[in-house]
Amino acid sequence: MRRVGSWLDAPKNAFNHAREQANESRPKWRGEKLGLPERGPGSAAPVGKRLGAFLIDIVLAALVAALFTMPDYPGNWSLVAWAVITVVPVSFFGTTPGMAALRIWVARVDGAVMVGPLRAALRCVLTFLVIPAVMWNFDGRSWHDRLSGTIVLRR
Repeated sequence: MRRVGSWLDAPKNAFNHAREQANESRPKWRGEKLGLPERGPGSAAPVGKRLGAFLIDIVLAALVAALFTMPDYPGNWSLVAWAVITVVPVSFFGTTPGMAALRIWVARVDGAVMVGPLRAALRCVLTFLVIPAVMWNFDGRSWHDRLSGTIVLRR
């Protein structure tokens, strides 16, 4: 049985080695590698607040679209309203209505003042595709943040 156990342990040892390497490169808090504080204003926004802001924006978009399509359901018009609610305010103010309600905002990693329409539109499209918005790294940034050069911070 000793011989069988030795070759069965190899995948387990390789997995443990990979886990040790990942822990060595893992920052102590989200945003540490970007020079962000651990807590408080200017720190990376937690996932729960980001999800809550997204849900607020979706509901708001559905209500706005419903105002224009009553008595029918808004259908895909709510997507148009969501895109406008997302792109326009993020471009100029760095926040959506849901983000403002939960005191988080979008900032550029390079330190520029405005996110800008192109980056905001890219974030919107990638959020619509879902997968880039839910794939996270250790800094608290998802793929749509990394590809647009932004990060979501606490106020």
